[in-house]
Amino acid sequence: MRRSFRALALAAVLALTLAACGEDAVDVDAADVDAADLELVAADTLTVCSEVPYEPFEFEDPDAPSGYSGFDIDLMQEIADRNGLDLVVVNTGFEGLTSGAEMAAGTCDVAASAITITEERAANVDFTEPYYSAIQSLLVPVGSDISSIDDLVEGVTVGVQSGTTGADYAEENVPGAEIRAYEGGGELFTALEAGQIEAILQDEPVNANRADQDDNVEVVETYDTGEDYGFALQQGRDDTLLALLNSTLDEMKEDGFYDELFDSYFGEA
Repeated sequence: MRRSFRALALAAVLALTLAACGEDAVDVDAADVDAADLELVAADTLTVCSEVPYEPFEFEDPDAPSGYSGFDIDLMQEIADRNGLDLVVVNTGFEGLTSGAEMAAGTCDVAASAITITEERAANVDFTEPYYSAIQSLLVPVGSDISSIDDLVEGVTVGVQSGTTGADYAEENVPGAEIRAYEGGGELFTALEAGQIEAILQDEPVNANRADQDDNVEVVETYDTGEDYGFALQQGRDDTLLALLNSTLDEMKEDGFYDELFDSYFGEA
């Protein structure tokens, strides 16, 4: 399933919806964007909040300039580099990103953490144009009796990450199992290994990445939820950071960098 994401993600980068831009976003021509005019948390530095780990989108990497890598972080690093900025990554909780609390508190300039653009979240933050399209999935131990969402019945416990669209999907579609929410994405895999839960419902790339690394688990079902990820900013910023992010994303798509990075994490179409 991951191989089919390339076309979806490229289409998403071209799409610019009201929810993605935010109703109060500054309307600025890309040619007028200058990093020197930004009102950043730290001078000459793009400070990014992310809930880590959520591999392959964000994970610790001592060899990377920021100490972190992943599809999201590498995009942020390239955006910073192209605009003459340093990159600093701050590891935070996920719900503070979707609510906009971390940005409003001055913890960071932008959140990059596989954040699905939703109408509810767009009421609290401004989103860039979409940069990735995702689906949900069900991960179970190899040999499990669970082969589909229909098997998540009474007596079964399924793990989700709190505050995510995966948790929302489970609440709406799991017929009778206990839904157990965990604060961090990494806690889900620990809980599955410990037998505290019997399945994980979350974004397919993350579950698939785990299955690639661990022969003891497998993705048994996927769900096309039509989700797009965007980078999130404090709503109503009066500088041009949103325009700079969007214009640099478009530039990376046009010159082939986005394709190369996408293929390095998810494989060619």
